[in-house]
Amino acid sequence: MTEADVRSGQAAGAGGGELAGGGELAGGGELAGESELAELYRAFAAEHLSPLWTQTGDLMPPHPRSRAAAHVWRWKALYALAERAGGLVPVGRGGERRAIALANPSLGGRPWATPTLWAAIQYLGPGEVAPEHRHSQHAFRFVLEGEGVWTVVDGDPVAMRRGDLLVTAGWQLHGHHNDSDRPMAWLDGLDVPFAQQVESGFFEAGADGVTDRSTPERSRSERLWGHPGLVPLSRLGPQRSTPLAAYRWHHSDAALAEQLALEDEGRPGVIEPGHAAVRFSNPTTGGDVMATLRAELHRLRPGTTTAPVREVGSACWQVFQGEAVAVLDGREVALSEGDCFVTPSWVALQLHTAVGADLFRFADTPVLEALGLDRREVG
Repeated sequence: MTEADVRSGQAAGAGGGELAGGGELAGGGELAGESELAELYRAFAAEHLSPLWTQTGDLMPPHPRSRAAAHVWRWKALYALAERAGGLVPVGRGGERRAIALANPSLGGRPWATPTLWAAIQYLGPGEVAPEHRHSQHAFRFVLEGEGVWTVVDGDPVAMRRGDLLVTAGWQLHGHHNDSDRPMAWLDGLDVPFAQQVESGFFEAGADGVTDRSTPERSRSERLWGHPGLVPLSRLGPQRSTPLAAYRWHHSDAALAEQLALEDEGRPGVIEPGHAAVRFSNPTTGGDVMATLRAELHRLRPGTTTAPVREVGSACWQVFQGEAVAVLDGREVALSEGDCFVTPSWVALQLHTAVGADLFRFADTPVLEALGLDRREVG
């Protein structure tokens, strides 16, 4: 460590409140000479120690400063590249999935959308099968367009259709098969970065294909759990993740429409003028669908502007239909159907739409709430 490094350390400490100016410690004592300090810092380094007073500003900032920046991915570009990959990259054991991760350019090349969230566009061609596997990371699929694919979750075939949310909790075996004559693409969301950072990931391969190639209209999961407000007595008790594998668009659409209809009648229902929203929930607890991931749908009437919101934790959004403008810490970005964008921790988000829009959102909020670290600021 050079003398300049020592002086830099002193300056950093002063900025963090640990060292006072004028050559005195904050407690009032005389500051040691630079040569003695240099020797002290060399001794710290030799023992792999790091003094807090040189890092307070980084370790304990006045508010969250995410490593990630807000970023937008355009659906037209995403789908075109997924289509090209469909003609060049096979799906099978070894490749597992034709999934293309949204890699936030501010995260140093890592395939992460935010420091805790992984998002990707997955593409499956006509007749293709993505083999079964399971992992401890929680996952979901949100379908922007198309149908004809079934995801098989622990042996239960679940149809995937436009606007549906398909949930695969950690360690459930799952694979996909396309029984149609058209390709299909959808948004994948997982807590992969969070699992990597806490070093909790396990992975295991399953069947080379899928264990059930049938194509039922309704999965066994929906037949048991897909009745609003009703819980089977044979399955009482809380489960950490939802046992319902599919949340269908027609239910989400109706719920959003009724909120806005109640607003027209002058009755409560929307979260703010012109802004309806629903959260997907675990029917056994009423909480989030998975322990680490929150999923929501938002609908904005034409001409709606939302209040600006900051939250601890990060979120990824996709425009399901319509057009909107996202204002991210004062920067305006126009959005069209399918476009994805991320809001890192404590980045202010405001939405405006002239024509109306539906947006899907997923976030890491359940983790922060469980740890008592969540915070939200409106306006």
